[in-house]
Amino acid sequence: MASTAPTGISVDTLKQAILAKCSATHVEVEDKSGGCGAAFEVVIVSSLFEGKPLLQRHRLVNDLLKQEISAMHAFSQKTYTPEQWAKLQQTA
Repeated sequence: MASTAPTGISVDTLKQAILAKCSATHVEVEDKSGGCGAAFEVVIVSSLFEGKPLLQRHRLVNDLLKQEISAMHAFSQKTYTPEQWAKLQQTA
C-alpha cells in the first residue's frame, strides 16, 4: 500500500530510494505507523555491507537515506550482505 500523509513518506518511495541509493538487491519495507508514513521497519540486502560491522552498515544507510529519514518519526533497519541473506533464506 502506498498511502502517505502530507508530512510522511510512502512505502514505495522509500523502497525505490533504498534500491537506488544502497545498491540493494532485496528490500522489504513495512509501514509501522498505521499508514501515515511516519515509522518504518526495513530489511536491506546489499553488497555495500560486505566487510562492515553492523554499526557501520547502519550509519551508511542513515547517511545515504538522510533526506528520507528526516521525513519520518521512526526508522528501524536490518542490514544483510547477499551471502548472509541467502543463508537466512535456507534456514527459514
